[in-house]
Amino acid sequence: MSIRIKLYTAIVVVVAGLALTAGVGISAMSRLGDRFDAVERASSARALALQLKFDVTDFNGWQTAYGYDDGESRPRYVASFARFQRNLAKARAQLGMDREQAILDRVERTTDAFAKLDDESWAALQAGRPEEVKRILLGPELVNFERAAAAAQALAAFETAQVAAEDKSFEDARSNALRLLILCSIVAALLVFILLVTASDLVRRAEGKLDDPETPDAAPDGPERSD
Repeated sequence: MSIRIKLYTAIVVVVAGLALTAGVGISAMSRLGDRFDAVERASSARALALQLKFDVTDFNGWQTAYGYDDGESRPRYVASFARFQRNLAKARAQLGMDREQAILDRVERTTDAFAKLDDESWAALQAGRPEEVKRILLGPELVNFERAAAAAQALAAFETAQVAAEDKSFEDARSNALRLLILCSIVAALLVFILLVTASDLVRRAEGKLDDPETPDAAPDGPERSD
């Protein structure tokens, strides 16, 4: 095998090794990016769950307020409950896991019951029966609120656990990617070193052939000339 072929072979092997090393590194970074996206989705889901939890407490507070201020806070309750319904619809669309949908079913059932009793409470207040309003708000409506709040808390706890799990997966993926990139760097350095050693060895062999050419055989003497 000629020196040129040996050198070309070494170069091809090194380039292929470097390409493979780069591919492995890119794949590791891609997986890390996927894990980061999963963390972002889990964080967004937790934020939405916490918003629902706040909404439940908020509209219950405004309902209690209008029951004691002769309906003055009723518009605030209506706006708060409407915001809750928008966020609930958003959660329905974004949270697709069976566990999430099951908890959202609980939230919806309890808040539907809450809204029905609120209609009765508002009707009683408009009819001039404040004692009936207080009975509803401090009795069955309070039970509905506690159930809705418990369901919202369950959703928030589930999403918080999901965030913790995704955070751990991301940290593991980052550690694995870092180790893999370090390994790839070491392999790449070794391949370059091997190429340099191979090239240096081939150059020395070539120079040796040039400095020590084969000596041609001496021509044989002719027959001795006689006078």
